[in-house]
Amino acid sequence: MKKRGRIVAFFLVVLALAGIIGTTVTGITKDINLGLDLQGGFEVLYEVEPVDENQEVTRGLLEGTVQTLNDRVNRLGISEAVINIEGEDRIRVQLAGVENQSQARELLSTSAQLSFRDVFDNELLDGSDVTEGSATQDFDPQTNAPIVTLQLKDAAKFGEVTTQISQMPSPENKLVIWMDFQEGDSYAAEAMQVEPKFVSAPNVGEPLHTTNVMISGNFTVESAQQLADIINSGSLPVHMTEIFSTSVGAQFGEQALNETILAGIVGIGLILLFMIFFYRFSGLIAAINLTFYVYLVLLVFELLNGVLTLSGIAALILGVGMAVDANVITFERIKEELRTGKSVKAAFKAGNKNSFTTILDANITTLIAAVVLFIFGTSSVKGFATMLIISILISFLTAVLGTRILLGLWVQSGYLTKRKTWLGVKESQIKDIAEVEEEPKLFNKKINFVKHRKKYFIGTMILVIIGGISLTVFQINPGVDFTSGSRVEVVSDTSLTKEEVESGFDELGLEAKSIVLSGENNELGVIRFDNVLSEDKVEEVQVYFNEKYGQDPSVSVVSPIVGQELVKNAIYAVAIASIFMIIYVTVRFEFFFAITALIALLHDVFIVLTVFSIAQIEFDITIVAAILTIVGYSINNTIVIFDRIRENIRRNKQVKSFKELTKIVNKSIIDSFIRTMNTSITTLIAILAFLILGASSIGSFAIALAVGILAGTYSSLLLASQLWLVWRGKTVKNKPLDFTKKKRVDGPQV
Repeated sequence: MKKRGRIVAFFLVVLALAGIIGTTVTGITKDINLGLDLQGGFEVLYEVEPVDENQEVTRGLLEGTVQTLNDRVNRLGISEAVINIEGEDRIRVQLAGVENQSQARELLSTSAQLSFRDVFDNELLDGSDVTEGSATQDFDPQTNAPIVTLQLKDAAKFGEVTTQISQMPSPENKLVIWMDFQEGDSYAAEAMQVEPKFVSAPNVGEPLHTTNVMISGNFTVESAQQLADIINSGSLPVHMTEIFSTSVGAQFGEQALNETILAGIVGIGLILLFMIFFYRFSGLIAAINLTFYVYLVLLVFELLNGVLTLSGIAALILGVGMAVDANVITFERIKEELRTGKSVKAAFKAGNKNSFTTILDANITTLIAAVVLFIFGTSSVKGFATMLIISILISFLTAVLGTRILLGLWVQSGYLTKRKTWLGVKESQIKDIAEVEEEPKLFNKKINFVKHRKKYFIGTMILVIIGGISLTVFQINPGVDFTSGSRVEVVSDTSLTKEEVESGFDELGLEAKSIVLSGENNELGVIRFDNVLSEDKVEEVQVYFNEKYGQDPSVSVVSPIVGQELVKNAIYAVAIASIFMIIYVTVRFEFFFAITALIALLHDVFIVLTVFSIAQIEFDITIVAAILTIVGYSINNTIVIFDRIRENIRRNKQVKSFKELTKIVNKSIIDSFIRTMNTSITTLIAILAFLILGASSIGSFAIALAVGILAGTYSSLLLASQLWLVWRGKTVKNKPLDFTKKKRVDGPQV
């Protein structure tokens, strides 16, 4: 009865999870904030400068500026704006879902320093003389033209000003109304222009003792309302210079979202099928937990009010690979114990115990890379890191606790005692306990990986030489993120041609450095410019191609200083992540393992850079996120091999000869081979789904991950362990290996 109760409990738990997910997942996904690349909008990074020499840019001044910007954004009706202070003099504004990007950009960047001057540019009144919130859009009672009306605080002061102006001879009797008057501006110069910088310059024929002021000009209803909004939002206490911007059309974002979701569903679905096919009943348990894992990640991300981007979804799928890895490690350990002749309960207990340390070490090393990425990342990269951190923590929770609890209910029920095939082990594979242990086999064949180590070293050196030549001669094809300039993505419902796109930019007076067409039918054009497009040019480009193709192009603009900082931060991130990983692996294993693991991960990064150099694939900021993920994933794989080497050395008590160490390393590779391949295959399934079905904007990101996973699989199995063997083997005679004193960490048992 008790045994049956455990099985009933299993189905009740599964039904409860299904009920929770089914009834709440729709609401959770609807509440998640989507990034610019998934719903359109734009992002701007401003450099803050003082309005005069006496002003100092302090934290309080920046916070006041953010508050004013928030007020302006609210007037646009945007509720999901993200405005953050970065460093000592930067403010980043992200407006997802905004429809009129040019209006929003103008509303943000205008300092709104309102001033009333004479024709000689002497300031007579400023924004502090205007009653707060009094500006409104109205119509001129005589001409019915759109105007802006506002109220002044002091009628007497306005009377003095208008008296002074009215006494000037014509045509000098004008009250010139300026917005953001700067040193060097003048009425005399601007009056000659078709579109002068000043807002209005009405004649004043007599003194006006009133608080009501009417501002007329060549307004439309929309521009008059926008000016009223700017005045009401108050003037910014600083000047802001745009040094980076990117925009994504709503249609482009929606298309990217649909493609990415489809790729995610297909990728996860294929992974679940692979797990069930390869691990039978255990794989079904893993599939249930992986489904719950995805749900928990989305739930936590929504509760943290995170902003989901394309790279964030990629991090979620990559997290699925990490969760699969934890399950695979546990299942392979259980299968090993079953093959030695242990009972299902004993194998389950031993498998869980032996796998916990490996899972813990692998997850912590990957977490280090994710945390460093979060600290040094900006914008979508930080969102990617946030999702990756959440994914790692939750995958560890669901794999260590969830899978063990659900599988444990069946194991403890005794139902699997005579059904070991449900766990992927045939009776013919089970050894007699009294049987003498043979040399390890892979696919029923004796394989000696170690004896071919010189071939691996030679092959690796050839790859390194090829990479070095390519990086020296061809270098990397840097994206706009790293060089400064502008990048435009033009989208059409029909096929594009280079001539067609080029002629469009010729009409706008722009000469592109490069035009690359992609997509199934060349419906996407990526255009690069060496120079930074001005705000006016960006608006012209968006209007022109929207009218031509019915979709807003995506525009990214980066100044040189931003590109330099991105490179610097990327190098810092890799260096700091490597240092922390060395420290952790040294503490948990030994220094030789740490240095070898570092060499392996640098090898993987170098291979990715080599592929990008040879293929001349554009290298942008998302590739930095991919490389740092590869750093974590590579050391994850390597740690699993090293953990098995350490465990096998413990079984031998001490290792005193190179020959003995060689056998242990070879056995460890064979023991870990299937686990490593299954983890790599499942992760590649997800990545390839993104590469084939996902949005084109993350194509290079997926390529980097795919190359990194392949390189990491090779370096973990065949390179890192061999390097460690050669290096450590030289000292083993004088200093025998002994890991029995290392404290072991065991996980919770079910």
